Amino acid sequence: MKTIDLNIKEKKFPGVYLLYGEEVYLKRQYRDKLLAALTLPGDTMNFSAYQGKDINPGELIDLAETLPFFAEKRVILVEDSGFFKTTCDALAEYFPQVNETTCFIFVESEVDKRGRTYKAVKKSGSAVEFIPQTESVLTRWVLGRIKRENKNITQPVLSMFFERTGFDMSNMDRELEKLLCYTLKKDVIEAEDVKAVVTEKISNKIFDMVDAISAHNQKKALDLYYDLLTLKEAPMRILFLITRQFRILAEVKELTGKGYPRSEIAKKVGVPEFAVGKYQNQNRNYTKDKLIQVLKDGAAAEEDVKTGKMNEKIAVEIFIVKYSKAS
Repeated sequence: MKTIDLNIKEKKFPGVYLLYGEEVYLKRQYRDKLLAALTLPGDTMNFSAYQGKDINPGELIDLAETLPFFAEKRVILVEDSGFFKTTCDALAEYFPQVNETTCFIFVESEVDKRGRTYKAVKKSGSAVEFIPQTESVLTRWVLGRIKRENKNITQPVLSMFFERTGFDMSNMDRELEKLLCYTLKKDVIEAEDVKAVVTEKISNKIFDMVDAISAHNQKKALDLYYDLLTLKEAPMRILFLITRQFRILAEVKELTGKGYPRSEIAKKVGVPEFAVGKYQNQNRNYTKDKLIQVLKDGAAAEEDVKTGKMNEKIAVEIFIVKYSKAS
């Protein structure tokens, strides 16, 4: 990110940018920063945007070879192309020779760092990964926004805000905007304000459910499940989210066993660093073999529903009951 900021400050841009990673909010912010620095509003002659997996790389190359019309740069924005998940030889060969009057901006969710396309950008352009931010970074970000509005918030209320929003910056941004509007005439944001307008994220309930399951608190686990059903969450989506949490638990357990520090585990698993500690606490109740069995049973429950052997609501309930019962 610092590289992009420096490029913008010095007005020196490589021919290719690749913005990738899980932190969607920051990816969009830096995409927009680059577009603002490289293009003029309404300039459709020198700006082209593509999205999706049906993009012809030959068309992109032909466009890149076209000189800009009364502008310094021709900018080509490409989003969610999949070119970096599976290798695109044509682009990999072209990137080292991109016209100096052209700038590609690729925005992707997933990349294969072993692939030729990624390596070509890494060598000839700028590849920037956007990972989930640490709790301390997000705290400074939220507090900065609140202070700019001349408001204050206590640490317990801020923690409540985080508990309800999760640590996805896009969701935090939306919920913080709602909260600031709701407290427009107040100097201090209070717990009642957070409860009134900040929507609790579904994934938080899932985390709490897994926490209850691992603590063998069956009543709480089932209560949370019924709450999600009341909120019209599909049982199979709930099962998917539960098994995803257990998959993260398994990854954290393996990396912890290998002696990785929390910061490195967070990067490898793709979760905030503070969350690693919570997963490690949950893992005290599980062996590696037990986690593998949980994942197998989750897959089996999904298969039973897909093949019509069991009703989806009951299948998920049985899964929760099995692993939340007292040992």
